[in-house]
Amino acid sequence: MAETPRLVATDIDGTLLRDDRTLSPRTAGVLARIAAAGTPVVLVTGRPIRWLQLVYDQLAAPLPAVCANGAVVYDPVADEVLRADPLAPELLAEVARRLRAQVPGVSFAVEIVDSRQMRHEAHYPLRWDADTDAIRAVESPEELLAVPAVKLLARAGEQDPDVFVRVVAGALEGLAEATHSSYTGLVEISAAGVTKAAGLAWYAARLGFDEREVLAFGDMPNDVPMLTWAGRAVAVANAHPAVLEIADEVTGSNTEDGVAAYLEQIFGVGCDDSRSRRGGRRAELESS
Repeated sequence: MAETPRLVATDIDGTLLRDDRTLSPRTAGVLARIAAAGTPVVLVTGRPIRWLQLVYDQLAAPLPAVCANGAVVYDPVADEVLRADPLAPELLAEVARRLRAQVPGVSFAVEIVDSRQMRHEAHYPLRWDADTDAIRAVESPEELLAVPAVKLLARAGEQDPDVFVRVVAGALEGLAEATHSSYTGLVEISAAGVTKAAGLAWYAARLGFDEREVLAFGDMPNDVPMLTWAGRAVAVANAHPAVLEIADEVTGSNTEDGVAAYLEQIFGVGCDDSRSRRGGRRAELESS
């Protein structure tokens, strides 16, 4: 990609956000200035819609998002899901059957209602997502798999995530997509063909752009399809080896404002506009 990109796509966790889940004033300012100048910016994440408010509270204005690893495309201004590609109940049942046979002690959760709600088995370990009314345990495995889900989550205790995802992907070959974005052994499962690349490609086409015009940032294996698809792929320095291997370039880490530094160079913008910084600074003050 020799020309200035026409669409900027970025992962959130480990890429845009710092390790404490705050967005630096510098990063918030750069994103705001780029968007205000006419280049669309889209967040591309494995996270659900219900989690995005944490990021929106730190931005000057909410940005559209491709959520659930490509299964959901979301317009935050209208609070509208533009596209959803869930796993059907019968597919969920077959995926669960295969994994229960292959992985001892596996437990499941599902993202439903376009990822506005989560349901989980009683023994599924909750982490960041424990304290919300949108999340509850189901009374039976049948209830868990009874409605379409934009993502199925699988855990089997603490696992090497790279090894575990290979086991899951092998069991589901041809049936569903398996990826990961954590260091704790969580595998994320989507319908066949549903990846960050597919969701972003749909959104880019909606805006009239193709992959050659897209600049993408990421850090984890679930970003690999998006980074492989985009015209220019940039890894943050803290990225997983699989991402560093396929990236066109490497910028600074998420704690060093690597995305902001790269965008400043490409677009020739800084974050000297206090209005652009307001969202990020407010969030920092509230989190202190």
